[in-house]
Order: sequence, then structure tokens, then C-alpha cells
Amino acid sequence: MSKVHNFSAGPGILPQEVLQQSAAACIDFDGLHLSLLEISHRSKNYEKVMDVARSTVKELFEVGDEYEVVYLGGGASLQFAMVPYNLLRENGTAAYVNTGVWASKAIKEAKIIGNTKVIASSEDKKFTYIPKGFEIPSDADYLHITSNNTIYGTQMREFPKCPVPLVCDMSSDIFSRKVNAKDFALIYAGAQKNMGPAGSTMVMVKKDVLGKTGRKMLSMMDYQVHIKGGSMYNTPPVFPIYVTLLTLQWLKANGGIAWIEELNRAKATLLYDEIDRNSCFVGTVATEDRSWMNACFLMNNPSLEPEFDKMWKEANISGIRGHRDVGGYRASLYNALPLESVQVLVDVMKEFECKYSS
Repeated sequence: MSKVHNFSAGPGILPQEVLQQSAAACIDFDGLHLSLLEISHRSKNYEKVMDVARSTVKELFEVGDEYEVVYLGGGASLQFAMVPYNLLRENGTAAYVNTGVWASKAIKEAKIIGNTKVIASSEDKKFTYIPKGFEIPSDADYLHITSNNTIYGTQMREFPKCPVPLVCDMSSDIFSRKVNAKDFALIYAGAQKNMGPAGSTMVMVKKDVLGKTGRKMLSMMDYQVHIKGGSMYNTPPVFPIYVTLLTLQWLKANGGIAWIEELNRAKATLLYDEIDRNSCFVGTVATEDRSWMNACFLMNNPSLEPEFDKMWKEANISGIRGHRDVGGYRASLYNALPLESVQVLVDVMKEFECKYSS
């Protein structure tokens, strides 16, 4: 079977060995002669999976016991509500930076919970840059940012120095580069873009920011309840968490964050250099804010898109059509995507230029 070069924006590419291991676990998990899909989440075999999945996140982020990790369902979209529900005091204020669709949705949910201020936004230029130099209110209960924007292709290269608890949605670039996790009060990520399959969301939270809202909490929305229950207050998304663990172990085995950061830099550099060099294509966002995870670009002559589409499909490339809000093309360069696949795309772009440049 010919290799498919998978640039899907999410659910995104997973390592082949992880797919093979997870498929085997569906038949016989941990030598039990039972499928992972049919054993109790309370069994010792699965409790070990959950324990290691939580501890591996802390190991990769290099944080200690001041942080807790939970795995939940509901995607990052549920976290848009859970974050203000757990951190925004009844008479307090939350600060948000709006850098795209997902940040906008987080702001919408926060406004339902309590007083929410948008202190910076790139909406004025259709989210094609990252706001900088904005003032952070010192009395805010927290500041919420989105590190990477899958739709528009922007990424925070540096994080704001924050006088209040810093919260970050890292759904699409978690563990893709070195960050100082201790600068954050809470990090959350839907697994399906760079960490695992759809169905599981990881939350890492500093314990001392919890329990201060003054509101009576719904159990399923309370981080402290899920922490106390070891991410098993209710039945967790068993299989997605297991595949996420395998993906994190794959990352560790290959050299960890330092290794993947160099690989991701090489992939992004290769593709962006071609976008800038090639007379047929143009990037869509500010150069200094280009995402390493989602490279968005347009054709200078959109009427030739059908010809380009034919060429990349013949090269077994998949998933590079841009989001409907942006158009053009989007190549997602998540951790498991090999450099070889980026080179195939670049070669197609070069061939296209040879055929159709004026």
C-alpha cells in the first residue's frame, strides 16, 4: 500500500507504532486475553495506564507535586466553560486574548459564567497576527490565551509575562516545543491534534488556584472532584487515554521535547521557505507569528487550484485543504508527521511552479 502523507488539521496524524500497539490492545490488552475496550476502568491494569498517563505529562512538562493532571471528556470546548467555572470568582474578572475562532468560543463561554474582558485581539486583521504589548489587569482572576491557532495558522512564539494566573489552550501545539510550564496556572489540550486521538482532553492545573470562586460547584464541572477521583469520578474515555499514553511514550523514547522541537523547526522551515520562494504561493499570516503546526497559504492564481489539487492528490498527500474561513491550503505539521512528508509536498509545489508559473 502506498504511503499517505497525512497533513490533516485534526484529528491529526499519529505515529505508526502507536497505531499498531493500540490496535493490538483492542484484541489482547496487557496479556489478559481481553480487549482494552471491554475491561473495567477500575481494574489494576487500567489504573496503571491512568497513573502513568498523568505522571508522564508532568515529567514532560518538568513540574512537581504542586500540579495535578486529569483526563476528561468533552474536548477543549468543555474546558472553555470549566476554566471560568473553576477560576473566575463570582465578583471577579477574567481577562482573555482573542486570536481566533477557538479563543472566541472560549470568550463566549466565559461571559456566561461571569465578568470577562477581552484585553487584546487580532480580529481587526482577520486573526493574521498575534497581539503583543498589551496590558494585563493586575486584579484579574486569570489571563486566558491560545498558544496556536489551527484555522488561521498563527502561534505565540513567546508567552506574556503575567502578574495573574496564566491559562493556556495548547490543544494544537502541546509538547511540540519547550515551554516553561511553571509559568502557567492551568494548561489544557484536546488530544486529537497533537497528543492522541479524539475523545480525551488533558488538563494540568496548579492546585493553589482552585477552590476560590465562592460558588457551589457542580460535581462534573469541578476540577477538584476529578483530581480526588484520579480522573475516574465517572468512567473515563478509556481507549483515547491509552493511545495518548502510547503517544507520549513514543515522544519520550525518541528524545523527548528537545528532539521533537528540532524536528518541528526543520519541518516548518522547509515548508515556509518554499512558500516564500515559490512564485505561485503566498503565506497568509505575519511572518513572525507563523505557526509551526499549521502552515496556511494561498495561490496567487486561485483559478489554478484544481490543477494543484490534482498534483498533490497524485502524490498521496491528504488533508491540506484550508479551513473554509481562510480558503487556500493548510498543511498541519504535527509531531508524528515525518520530515519526508513535508519534502513530498515541497517537491509538488516546485513541480507545480515549473509547469504553471508565468
